[in-house]
Amino acid sequence: MAELNITYVTEFILKGITDQPELQAPCFVLFLIIYSVTVVGNLGLITVIRVDSRLHTPMYFFLSHLAFVDVCYSSAITPKMMMNFVVEQNTIPFYACATQLGCFLTFIITESYLLASMAYDRYVAICSPLHYTTLMSKTVCIQLVAIPYIYSFLVALFQTIITFHLTYCGPNIINHFYCDDLPLMALSCSDTHIKEILMFVFAGFNTICSSSIVLTSYIFIIVAILKIRSNQGRCKVFSTCGSHIVAVTVFYGTVIFMYLQPESNHSLDTDKMASVFYTEVIPMLNPLIYSLRNKEVKDAAKRTLAKVYASLKMLKMRAIL
Repeated sequence: MAELNITYVTEFILKGITDQPELQAPCFVLFLIIYSVTVVGNLGLITVIRVDSRLHTPMYFFLSHLAFVDVCYSSAITPKMMMNFVVEQNTIPFYACATQLGCFLTFIITESYLLASMAYDRYVAICSPLHYTTLMSKTVCIQLVAIPYIYSFLVALFQTIITFHLTYCGPNIINHFYCDDLPLMALSCSDTHIKEILMFVFAGFNTICSSSIVLTSYIFIIVAILKIRSNQGRCKVFSTCGSHIVAVTVFYGTVIFMYLQPESNHSLDTDKMASVFYTEVIPMLNPLIYSLRNKEVKDAAKRTLAKVYASLKMLKMRAIL
């Protein structure tokens, strides 16, 4: 029997956002700025929450992990994507591609459940304030963070293994700026039917489950707010949820746009544009949303900067003496 002459793919080429030479430099500068703001903003938010004891509450505990996740999944995508603007052929080894996909899936799924945990925290704070300390104890908070991390890692690992157990023996150019399921399946020369079903089931379950928790929590919150007679009291209670509502709306709005658009309008190029938003823009927006709309965070940031300035001033005086 004659041997089949099959060459298996050992690396992929990321097509990137654009292949127009005149846009490479402007895109590099733009995404460098976005990534810098993302890293500085989220790490700054984490630092302020850790340093200021007044922010050592469940709400800010969840927020610090949300900021950590934003940095992680942006860092899994952006540095490699930016290389595409300065090199002619942006290759990525087979297993590096698998690692990138696994990391991205882990942190994007974690983010959806962290937003759900934050919604539950606001529900308890507003609807059961007398039992808040008990219901949101340190142990419960750790569980509400640890479970999403562990679950997301296991799901991402399973999905990544399935994707990279497919056979890739033809073209190796990924029509995307990072390794994602859909463009990878488009390159596979094996049957992707089972993978497509699994991807649909897990994506649907995670989206429905996390969004249902958020939606249910806010239904009870709205009912509780409507029972408050004074407008001032309503505004004060609602302001504690304002930042989270904006973050949830931006995140799930992008997910809905990507997965619920008509099949006739669905394409890898459309997915690419949506991916730019939730891999680059959302991680940058979250710290801005929670900083600009939250007086406690702004006050804590001012106190932290004042402490840093005082420490530097003291060190300078010691150096002079």
